[in-house]
Amino acid sequence: MLSLVTSPEDYVNIASLNQYSYCPHRCWLIHCAGEFTDNQYTIEGTSLHERVHTIGELNREETYQIRAIYLKSDQYQLLGKSDLIEFQNGEFYPIEYKRGRKGEWDNDELQVCAQALCLEEMTGKNINSGYIYYAQTHQRQLVEITPELRENTIATIEAIKMLLFTGTMPKSVKTKRCDGCSLFSRCLPQAVDKVGRYQEAN
Repeated sequence: MLSLVTSPEDYVNIASLNQYSYCPHRCWLIHCAGEFTDNQYTIEGTSLHERVHTIGELNREETYQIRAIYLKSDQYQLLGKSDLIEFQNGEFYPIEYKRGRKGEWDNDELQVCAQALCLEEMTGKNINSGYIYYAQTHQRQLVEITPELRENTIATIEAIKMLLFTGTMPKSVKTKRCDGCSLFSRCLPQAVDKVGRYQEAN
């Protein structure tokens, strides 16, 4: 077992919220079983983040930008590195970079909200919104840090902590997300479904 959490009080990485929301079984494979395989999408994503993180600090008119800083929340037991934090008119905005275009799911929004929770604790300011920058469309998507998103993010944090602490493997479930997953060959959810149906029939 390579679980990152050895007690319920340990910290989890902000990026794991995205992984867990995308697929709990994938999160388990990466963080508990220690398995990870790159594909086209993960390589492109890593390359994008490396480029973003090398730019450093920058002033653009009335906006102050700082990249690749570490964020931490003791209250929610979170740690992680931001892509970009902007400060404008007394407000902080976390901005997460993604390689593709806006998808159907909220895993990217959870990651932005987790960064906002850390920033609130670190700065003492309320964070009401952030952004996701999608490299494929060169557009920012507004993320409103609503009470509902906060609740969902906090619930996901707790679910990840329990997953990593216990090491219990979530069931592999076939969804549309499986087609782009770099760990699909390690998981083979369609095979699990066939075995399950065979066992039920017999």
